[in-house]
Amino acid sequence: MKKEILNYTQNRELSWLEFNKRVLEEARDITVPLLERMKFVAIFTSNLDEFFMIRVGSLFDMAHTDAQATDSRSGMTPMEQLEKIYAAVAPLYKERDKTYADIKSQLSPYGVCGLDFKELDQQERKYVKKYFKEQVLPVLSPQIVDANHPFPHLLNKEIYVTASLTQKDKKNKVHMGIVPIPQFISDILYLPGKDIRYIRMEKVIMEYLDLVFTRYDISDANYICVTRNADVAPDDEALEVTDDFRKLMKSTLHKRRKMAVVRLEVAEKLSEDMQAFFCVKFQITPDQIFRTKMPMKLSYIFAISGKLPEPLKKALIYPPFSPQPSAAVEDGSIMRQIRKKDLLLFYPYESMQPFLNLIKEASTDPNVLTIKITIYRLASKARLVEYLCAAAENGKEVTVLIELRARFDEQNNIDWSERLEEAGCRVIYGFENYKVHSKICLITYRNRGDIQYITQVGTGNYNEKTATMYTDLSLITADPAIGKDASAFFNNMATGNLDGHYTYLIVSPTSLKQKILVMMDEEIKKGVKGRIVMKMNSVTDVDFIKKVSKASCAGVKVDLLVRGICCILPGVPGYTENVRVMSVVGRFLEHPRIFSFGTGKEQKIYIGSADMMTRNTEKRVEVACPVLDEEIKKIINHDLKVMLSDNIKARILQKDGTYRKRELTEPYIDSQAVFMDEMIRAAEKTKERPKKKKGLLSKIKNIFH
Repeated sequence: MKKEILNYTQNRELSWLEFNKRVLEEARDITVPLLERMKFVAIFTSNLDEFFMIRVGSLFDMAHTDAQATDSRSGMTPMEQLEKIYAAVAPLYKERDKTYADIKSQLSPYGVCGLDFKELDQQERKYVKKYFKEQVLPVLSPQIVDANHPFPHLLNKEIYVTASLTQKDKKNKVHMGIVPIPQFISDILYLPGKDIRYIRMEKVIMEYLDLVFTRYDISDANYICVTRNADVAPDDEALEVTDDFRKLMKSTLHKRRKMAVVRLEVAEKLSEDMQAFFCVKFQITPDQIFRTKMPMKLSYIFAISGKLPEPLKKALIYPPFSPQPSAAVEDGSIMRQIRKKDLLLFYPYESMQPFLNLIKEASTDPNVLTIKITIYRLASKARLVEYLCAAAENGKEVTVLIELRARFDEQNNIDWSERLEEAGCRVIYGFENYKVHSKICLITYRNRGDIQYITQVGTGNYNEKTATMYTDLSLITADPAIGKDASAFFNNMATGNLDGHYTYLIVSPTSLKQKILVMMDEEIKKGVKGRIVMKMNSVTDVDFIKKVSKASCAGVKVDLLVRGICCILPGVPGYTENVRVMSVVGRFLEHPRIFSFGTGKEQKIYIGSADMMTRNTEKRVEVACPVLDEEIKKIINHDLKVMLSDNIKARILQKDGTYRKRELTEPYIDSQAVFMDEMIRAAEKTKERPKKKKGLLSKIKNIFH
C-alpha cells in the first residue's frame, strides 16, 4: 500500500544536513572567536561522521534489504535518498575546506600554525625527521598488497597512509603500500618554540615513506579514511533477544569495527585505476568517495585551546563561563528546601551541583529508604555514580536502570554498570525492543511514619561534563502525586510493564504522544485564541506533524523551537501558514524539551526527555512531567520568550526547507548570552544576601558532628 505523502513535509536526512550546514555557518561567523570557529568545523566534521555511520548506514542496509520501501515524508526509496545525500554532501566538503583554510590563515598571526612540510624551516625539518626515525618508525606496522598479501581490513575512522610501490629492481612490478597510523601516537607533532606550531602525523609519515618502504620507489602518496556502518539493525533500535545484555553489547562493539564501508575520504585526487581499485575493495561507488583538503580528524583542536597562553585566550576563545550557583538554592539541606518548594535548574547557566548534593545528602540520610534512577549517558568520571555506590554501601536500596545501547557510549555504560553492581546497587537494563531514554530519579524516605518522595525529571542526561555544554532543564519536586507516579514507573520498569497508567507523568510508548496530541486538540478548539510553543531537538513524527497542520488551519499560532531535524515545512498555504520554526545554534548545544499549551491560568507546561520523533514516541521509554509550580512556570515562560526573540543566533525555516537568519533589528538578542548574563547577575545578588544565622539546634548538631 502506497504511503500518503504530505505537501508540507521534507526528508529527515536532508533536513539534518541543513542543520549541520548551520553548524558550519557558526564557523564562518566573524563575531565568534577564531579558535571557537575552528571548533565548530570540528563539530561539523564529527556530526557528519556520525551521520554517515548511523543514518547513511541504515539507508545502505535498507537499500539492500527493502529497496522499495519509501520514506513517508518525501516518498523516496532508500537508494534515492542516498543519491540525494551524496549530492548534498559534496558541496559541503568544499565549503568546509574553504572555511578551514580561512580560519587557519587567520590563526597564523597569533602563532597557532598547522603546517605543511614546505612551511617548515631547516631546524624544524631536522627535528621532525629525528622524531620520526626515533619515535614513530619503530612502532609502525606497514603492509604491502600483492598476490601473496591480501588487502587488510581498515578500521572505522582511522587514517591510513597509502602509496603505489614499484620494486627498484623490477620497474614494472607495482604494489600498494599501506601504513596504519598507530592509535597510541598523537594526531599532531608540536614543534619546538614559543608559538603553537604543529604538523599532522599523517603528513609526517607520508613525507618519509621512503624510510618505511626502503626497497621500493614511491608514487601516488595519499592518506585515506573509511567510515563504516555503525548500525546493528536498520530500524536503529531493535536488538536480538539475549539473557546477557553486557555480553551482547560487547559483541556489538566488536561487530561495529567490521561493518560495511559507507564512505571513503581521500586527501589527494585518486587516479582512475586507484579509484576503481577502492570501489571494488570496499564495494562502494565513486559517489561515496569524498576528497578533503583539511584534516580528517580535528579533535586535537580542543587540546590546543588548553595550551594557549593567557593573553591569547582572550583573543581566540570564548570568555570563560562557569555554571553559576542557583539563586533559588540556599545553604543547608537541599532535601529540606525541596520539601518546601520545587526547584528548577537551567544547565549550563546554573550548576548541576544542587542535584548532586541532593543524591549525596540522600546517600547518608538515615530516613532515606531507596534511590532509583534511569541512566542513559554518563561522563567518564561521574560523582553521581560514587554517591549512588555510597548510598548502597550505607544500606539504602539503590536501583539503577541503565541503558547499555546508548549510541557510542555502550562501553562506558558497561563499565559503570559493573562498578554499581560491585557496590551493591541493583542494576537492571532496558527492554528488548525499547531503549530507556527517560531522565528520572526518585528518592523515597520516611517522615514521621509516612512514606514521602522527592522526584527529579530532566531533559538531559546525568552527565556532569555535558551539563556544562548542553542547555537542559532539571525539575526537582516533592509533590506527592508525582512521586507516586515515579514510584509506579520504576516498579513497572522492574517488572517489564510498558503499559503502566500514571496520573501526572506522561510516558512513552503508551501515553506521551497521545497526551501531547490531546493537549494540542484542546488548543485547536480555541481557534485563533489557541497557543502552542514547543522546544525540541528534532521533529519527524507524522502524527504530530499532521496535528501541527490541523492547529495551524484552525488559526492556532504555533512556534516550534527545533535545533536539528524538522520534517514539517512552515508557511505552506492551506497547511502550515500559522507555524513558525526556529533553530538556534550557538556556544552551547540546545537540548531542552519543553511543551507549552495555552496561556494564562489555563497554560499547561511539561518538560521531558522526548523529541517528537517516532523512535522516541513509539520505540523508547521517555518521561515528561508537568510543571505545577506557578513561579517555575513564569521562569520557563520568560526563557521561551527570550529564545523566541533571538535575532543573532536564530535561523527561521523557510517553506522550501532552507533556513535564513532573522533580520537584525534592535534590541539585539543572543538568547544564550542573555541567560549567561542573567545567571551571573543572580549569583552576584545571592552573594550579597545576608547569611542565615544558625539556630541553637544546628549549633548543637555541629558540636556532635
